[in-house]
Amino acid sequence: MVKYYAYFFSENRNGICESWKECEKIVSGKQARFRSFKTREAAEQWLKTGAVYEIRVKKELEPGIYFDAGTGRGNGVEISVTNEKGGNLLHKVMPRKKVNRFGKHLLDSDKTNNYGELLACKYALQFALKNQIKKIFGDSKLVIDYWSQGLVRKKFVSAETIKLVTAVAKLRKKFEAARGVIGRISGDDNPADLGFH
Repeated sequence: MVKYYAYFFSENRNGICESWKECEKIVSGKQARFRSFKTREAAEQWLKTGAVYEIRVKKELEPGIYFDAGTGRGNGVEISVTNEKGGNLLHKVMPRKKVNRFGKHLLDSDKTNNYGELLACKYALQFALKNQIKKIFGDSKLVIDYWSQGLVRKKFVSAETIKLVTAVAKLRKKFEAARGVIGRISGDDNPADLGFH
């Protein structure tokens, strides 16, 4: 499947690449916003609207909690937890001082995107359990199919990640015991999306 990779530095300096390798050369180590798209038209539309992550093509989504992690703003890994309309929810499950002006949480520089996805899943589970919401969606196969179920190859991850895997797996069991369901959604449709997937 062909993907398009849009990058944005400013109104006068932006573009679209047809491979991640090409886009990565342009944005690596720089303060740029970037995101992948299934169509060139969607990439062009994103650039025309100022490359704002929170603006997306409207699609009718199931009510529920959506989570994601990404590096799209170029400052490191951020996490996002929203409702189906893109409304931020992190400030309802973590201290407000840890939530940035975009309604997201920026992780320490040593954290990976996969760790961020798992942490976002943890906060989505906490919010859903507290508010008796029965559906959670994310776009990470690794987190949904493995890590959030306690399945991790311990020799390949840090002790901190293993500890988080254990905590999230316990939350997921509690959520599923209350008839909650975690499903996957395309990164292109995820209202919590943070840019690159």
